[in-house]
Amino acid sequence: MAAVLSPEKLSETHRRTLDQALEAIRTRGYWSPHPEHPKAYGEGGLPGSLGAAEGKAAFDAVLHTRLDLGQPGTDGWTGGEVSPYGPELGVEYPHAELDVLLPAMSAGMGAWRAAGPETRALVCLEILARISARTHELAHAVMHTSGQAFVMAFQAGGPHAQDRGMEAVAYAYEEQVRTPGAVDWSKPQGKRDPLQLHKSYTAAGRGISLLIGCNTFPTWNGYPGLFASLATGNPVLVKPHPRAVLPLALTVRLAREVLSEAGFDPNLVALAAERPGEGIAKTLAVRPEIRIIDYTGSTAFGDWLEANARQAQVYTEKAGVNTVVVDSTDDYRGMLSNLAFSLSLYSGQMCTTPQNLLIPRGGITTEAGTKSYENVVADIAEAVNALLGDDARANGLLGALVNPDVKARLEAAADLGDVALASRAVANPDFPDAVVRTPVIVKLDGTKPDDGAAYLSECFGPVSFAVAVDTTSDALDLLRRTIREKGAMTVGAYTTSAEVEQALETVCFDESAQLSLNLTGGVFVNQTAAFSDFHGSGGNPAANAALCDGAFVSNRFRVVEVRRQA
Repeated sequence: MAAVLSPEKLSETHRRTLDQALEAIRTRGYWSPHPEHPKAYGEGGLPGSLGAAEGKAAFDAVLHTRLDLGQPGTDGWTGGEVSPYGPELGVEYPHAELDVLLPAMSAGMGAWRAAGPETRALVCLEILARISARTHELAHAVMHTSGQAFVMAFQAGGPHAQDRGMEAVAYAYEEQVRTPGAVDWSKPQGKRDPLQLHKSYTAAGRGISLLIGCNTFPTWNGYPGLFASLATGNPVLVKPHPRAVLPLALTVRLAREVLSEAGFDPNLVALAAERPGEGIAKTLAVRPEIRIIDYTGSTAFGDWLEANARQAQVYTEKAGVNTVVVDSTDDYRGMLSNLAFSLSLYSGQMCTTPQNLLIPRGGITTEAGTKSYENVVADIAEAVNALLGDDARANGLLGALVNPDVKARLEAAADLGDVALASRAVANPDFPDAVVRTPVIVKLDGTKPDDGAAYLSECFGPVSFAVAVDTTSDALDLLRRTIREKGAMTVGAYTTSAEVEQALETVCFDESAQLSLNLTGGVFVNQTAAFSDFHGSGGNPAANAALCDGAFVSNRFRVVEVRRQA
């Protein structure tokens, strides 16, 4: 039976998009094929897409059902997700017998390898197009597993995640086609006949790729690794976080559907849902069939993977301590507004959220005169209060706390120092069981070792520390130490001094950290744009890879050469 999605049809539909993505990663300008606005989907919008009501209905229809993916080796069913907003999702997922599923996944590698980089890329783009068409449905799935507010779940879990997936496909394609598919080689031998060989070069995947998903951003953090591995010829086994299975399970279902329609083995993508307390990530990570691992989560488990999954190429995004240096500004109100939003968005449950605000105790210069340390901290607290004073707006920005551990850290933070901004509970009228809390800001002293124990550890959630330092030079020293010892996904700074700006750049160049300077408008330190911004650097302890660059994809395949006598 001929494939429904022929290579010609895939090329006709997606080759132009692939070329645009390739151009975008070269030029680093703004580009996205995935609309951010919810009204761009449904009737009159993206062809074939679900509108708001249809997406909500599709999400509701999957609740309290068994999501049968047709995978081999299913030996039972498992589930148990509870929304951070309160309701039980009630979805059951296939539980796999690994000794059956893993060989079945490997069986399709030969045909997938033979398809070549272009066809693999175009199939991946078709998967992304199907995902994009169901963005409204997936947004609800992300919202009710991560605790993100709907608009954020729609954008970050939808188009922004899809952009990151497409970015990975573009890098994967570019790296694979650097080497020609075949050449006729001839070496002159003087008076004798030349030596002649025909040489072919094939990008061959390493083997099964394991994606270990995270709770807070299951699609945004999951799609880069999934599509980087699939596009480079590897089957992908998706092991979601047990609290956030549904978004990735729906993704797997769509991927299997497209692979089958394109004439490939659907088992090239499969789901590994786990039973409560099973902890299959450790078991899977050291199996010989697993040759690539993508992981987002705690430093402890990331370090374990890097040390123990020796048979695999391991890509980790772990924890870091993100820092903002406040030296001076010529837009004080803009700085306060920008910081308030950055500290509040998704209750600080982003790996890019600033934690430490380093402020000279003698104060900072502004266009409105000198502001003391106490002034600056109080004004940041007031800016957060103003931003979140209306409960409806607060719910839209904060979302819900993703798990009880975040709530416990938030409550414990008040005992670490002087509280400049107390956290308050926010009622959510639509979801009375949701745990919604505003950020806490705690004042600490950068010269006290006991305070250092707090601000030199990641406190994931809506917790920030206003750290008093003697001088900006001391802030730079502390910034360097923090990145070197603890890592950072983001660094921010405010300064009107060219000398301080250069010193900040030097620290970030030396320690390999991404720097944002003087953000006072609608761009925030904890947000990055696919095709232009690098998420992480891979050069400090927070992560050993960046999303996305050539290094993120190039070691997922090897070029295998075959030489023949001409």
